Amino acid sequence: MNRRRLQAVLLSALAIMAFSVAQAHGLSSAAGADSSTPATTQLKQRNTRYRLHMSDVIEVEFTLSPEFNQTLPVQPDGYISLKGAGAVQAKNKTLDEVTNVIRNAYRGILHDPVITVSLKDFDKPFFLASGQVGRPGKYELRSDTTLTEALAIAGGFNEGAKHSQVVLFRRVSSDTVEARVFNVKHMLQSKNLEEDPQLVPGDMLYVPQNTWSKVRRYLPTSSMGVYASPNPF
Repeated sequence: MNRRRLQAVLLSALAIMAFSVAQAHGLSSAAGADSSTPATTQLKQRNTRYRLHMSDVIEVEFTLSPEFNQTLPVQPDGYISLKGAGAVQAKNKTLDEVTNVIRNAYRGILHDPVITVSLKDFDKPFFLASGQVGRPGKYELRSDTTLTEALAIAGGFNEGAKHSQVVLFRRVSSDTVEARVFNVKHMLQSKNLEEDPQLVPGDMLYVPQNTWSKVRRYLPTSSMGVYASPNPF
């Protein structure tokens, strides 16, 4: 490779590196990241009351009228079909809300019906892991799990991971998603996991690609006498 071509390759690598750093700073700003502020204070807690989804199954028991007891799936259109009372909307409602809906639907048939609604089958709590992790995918959230524990479940970081800018996306309402950047590398090196956030169902982790892995293919080989640190950031 002649000197002019080598200079062009190095300039391209530096340009990509600068662009990646600018992107990283832009993401941190948009997500409200601040290394001087504990990360967990920035995340809002989602309403943890479970809301019904398609294909969930509920069991309805009538204390004084057991002949109306029934097991009901939430249909693809979000409705459940009640015995003798027609169809009512159930999707996105909590158990308390759907209990009131069912009670009102039967008021014209039963006098002050006493009912109990319980979940028989439902969508299991989960989190998502994507980006530069060993096994990207969807995982059940079976117990209290922190961000670093979730990363371990997903196979840990791969060699192209940017440990210092792990993004946690959390839906806090039907039309709002918050993002927060966590410096997992610093947390682990300092042995201080006080800022390690607890996951809630539906959270998504994204591990971006580090700058070195992006530009490595543009750099000359070691046979040309040029050396770059394998972990510069």
